[in-house]
Amino acid sequence: MPSFFDSQAPSIARLPIMAALVLCSALPALAQDKVLNLYSARHYQTDEVMYDTFTKTTGIKINRVDADDAGIVARLRAEGAASPADVILMVDAARIASADALGLFQPIKSAKLDAAIPANLRANASADGVTWTGFSTRARVIVYDPKRVKAEDVATYEQLADPKLKGLLCTRSGSHPYNLSLFSTVIERLGDVKGEAWLQGLVNNMARAPKGGDTDQIKAVASGECGVAITNTYYAARLLKSDKAEDQAVMGKVRVVFPNQGTSGTHVNIAGAAVAKHAKHRDNAITFMEFLASPFAQDYFANGNNEFPAAKGVKIDNPALRAMGGDGFKAETIPLSVVAKNMTKVQQMLDRVGYR
Repeated sequence: MPSFFDSQAPSIARLPIMAALVLCSALPALAQDKVLNLYSARHYQTDEVMYDTFTKTTGIKINRVDADDAGIVARLRAEGAASPADVILMVDAARIASADALGLFQPIKSAKLDAAIPANLRANASADGVTWTGFSTRARVIVYDPKRVKAEDVATYEQLADPKLKGLLCTRSGSHPYNLSLFSTVIERLGDVKGEAWLQGLVNNMARAPKGGDTDQIKAVASGECGVAITNTYYAARLLKSDKAEDQAVMGKVRVVFPNQGTSGTHVNIAGAAVAKHAKHRDNAITFMEFLASPFAQDYFANGNNEFPAAKGVKIDNPALRAMGGDGFKAETIPLSVVAKNMTKVQQMLDRVGYR
């Protein structure tokens, strides 16, 4: 089957006569199989160009079902072995890890994916292959009010628990997948005892009870309700690229820090994909996964939501991400598979320290 990485598929004219006859006899069956059923939690217009290019390049038609992550998981569980899904696209490591733990994916092997995507952005490697792969990344950064907080006091995630920030911190719910992913990797580095103490420090420093989304945290810092907050980079990038004066005013009042640049690196989360456990078009699914790792698709996949490419050596030109310091930052290399390993433990810690 042709791949987006290949310049062209082998033509029948170049095949031995017997092989050509076999191929020709199989063409009707192959034509019926030139389809891919995609369940996607991504809803970005730029993805449409990417999907159209995949179809034009491979001849594989994409049938797409759009839902949020929870809706996709519920549908897969309800459909069971009868599910038509071939590829699943989800938008957070904690969410995709939870789906993986439910046995909704199957392992695959691909030399092209192995070569293109760093090992820490893939999960559950075994002799049978890998169950899910990240295709774009977003950094979980710190936003602060320069009139109330010094940059050197929020240079690391660990410093967010420092008593000098008491009454200044704002976050969304601790149980939100974005935070669960971050907390899982921090606790992997610090260990359970220091990790839980760090979470307690975050609770002690709260300016108010956790609420809202990441954009709300940025706006709360700009309004003076908070002095420091945590957000994914693409929320800040959206405000920077907005044509609304009020959004520009918000970003003019805050500063962005990519934490832990001198130590472990900034935590990155993913949008990722997996081959469904009961995929009926497995080869097409793997071809699509490989396509997502190509430089062409990486540009669309990442830029569609102001994210960073996951593939090695691929860079995008996004002025908003560059403006906030996202050009060549040091990213954390802890495997995102620890999110699945630590998720239950982290949730128990959050309950004990009262992080709602």
